[in-house]
Amino acid sequence: MSGLLALLDDVAGIAKMAAASVDDVVGQAAKAGAKAAGAVIDDAAVTPKYVQGFEAARELPIIWRIARGSLINKLVFLLPTGLALSAFAPWAIPPLLMLGGGYLCFEGAEKIAHVMRPHHDHPEDAGGKKAAGDPRHLEEEKIEGAIKTDFILSAEIMTIALAAIPESTFWMEAATLATVAVMITAAVYGAVALIVKMDDVGLYMSANAALGPTRWLGRKIVKGMPWVMRLLSIVGTAAMLWVGGSIIVHGLAELGWHAPENFIHHQAEIVSHLFPEGMVGFGAWLTKAVMDGILGLALGIVLIPIGTKVVGPIWSRIFAKKKTGAHG
Repeated sequence: MSGLLALLDDVAGIAKMAAASVDDVVGQAAKAGAKAAGAVIDDAAVTPKYVQGFEAARELPIIWRIARGSLINKLVFLLPTGLALSAFAPWAIPPLLMLGGGYLCFEGAEKIAHVMRPHHDHPEDAGGKKAAGDPRHLEEEKIEGAIKTDFILSAEIMTIALAAIPESTFWMEAATLATVAVMITAAVYGAVALIVKMDDVGLYMSANAALGPTRWLGRKIVKGMPWVMRLLSIVGTAAMLWVGGSIIVHGLAELGWHAPENFIHHQAEIVSHLFPEGMVGFGAWLTKAVMDGILGLALGIVLIPIGTKVVGPIWSRIFAKKKTGAHG
């Protein structure tokens, strides 16, 4: 009997330790996720523009496919890669992140270039064939582009989260990163789904609400959502440049060149004191974000000809060969 009681006591002790470990994982994941809040906001701002122009019935399926791709990015590719690099080649993390930052700068600058030069789109768009001929093909391209962009932002999120996790065992770090990946993906794409379906919510309210003020609010939501989507598209583009520029600046500092980071920090300190006392921190953050964004735009403009004339065609040929081989 005493042996059975001792066994039960041991089982209870193990259960308490397991519960404590789960609490630790969730707690560390919450703290790490908070550290990556800036990149999370950027991710949420960037994604809605990928569902613009599609039928309402296709919006949630597209978001779900992007969310699934985002989770695969984080759990299948980035989590094991991040843990392996952190353990065996930490020196490789800054250059890889800078490569991703350069891609974000290129994406953001290219979108601004398309707005500034709307008549210089791809030749196949001139006759409207590509835009109107195959909606399924356009949808696949949008989803693929969204998942590529998400990969860069997810890499930033996972790297920040990994750096924020206290040093512990391999499995604790892996469990915490996996929890961060699931929590952040659910939060980001839940918010994105809510944003893009708000016009349907407003339409339902305006047609079915019992109270006049509620119907009025529904009509205002329907009228306001196109402006909200345009604003989010602008914020998403700005976020690409801001995050991309900040990755480059931080990466240069990690590689030993601190001048750009020190310059931006110094200017942020000067400008922040022009703000009211309670907004000094916000002033410093805003100044840094603007300067990072300007740097990101400048770098992106330089990368546009490289990306469109060199990298893009090579990338297209590689994937065209893969698709041909797969169909063959």
